[in-house]
Amino acid sequence: MDNKDHNVTPTDDPREFWDARYASASSVWSGQVNAALGAVVEPLDPGSALDLGSGEGGDVCWLAQRGWFATGVELSAVAVERARKLAEAAGCQDRARFIADDLTTWRPPSGQRYDLISASFLQSPVRLERASILRDFSRYVAPGGRMVILAHAKPPAWLAGTGCGPSTFYTPDEDLAALELDPNSWVVERADTVEREAAGPEGQPGVWEDSVIVVRAA
Repeated sequence: MDNKDHNVTPTDDPREFWDARYASASSVWSGQVNAALGAVVEPLDPGSALDLGSGEGGDVCWLAQRGWFATGVELSAVAVERARKLAEAAGCQDRARFIADDLTTWRPPSGQRYDLISASFLQSPVRLERASILRDFSRYVAPGGRMVILAHAKPPAWLAGTGCGPSTFYTPDEDLAALELDPNSWVVERADTVEREAAGPEGQPGVWEDSVIVVRAA
């Protein structure tokens, strides 16, 4: 999902920031699946999925349209309402569920495990306990299931001075270290970067370098 780079003045409250961010435009993301996530998931058999920081629902709806029972958890109620409308428009609302809640406190029902847990660009210019969220939710991956983490690793040159984008970037090595995975319980299937072209707010050419982590629970 490509960011349309709307500027919003940061606040001390992440929920207020993201509600304002989403309210600043009719849509913030493209509504399409993140390409790197789609490439990883396409060959997999559908099952249960959980998307962390699901935004306006593009990834969850894509999963649901391919047979997954997918749940998205997103802090902003504004974004969640749009995600539900997207699912209805796509006719996948029976397989796509959206929850407006805080990932630092929300947890799946007792005993629930997922065949796929994804976090696509779970990055923020305001407070976000990202590392602990990713570590905590790795416990909810079912045996044989996967966790897929996409992150902006290196920004395009035009990003400097725009006030857009996250405040912190993550390499594959940094994200793997933050997960603190037991090597006897996990298999690292992928930890690398991909590049994609991304124009700036005024059409400036540039390239995002994105980290892609895929780990499988043994």
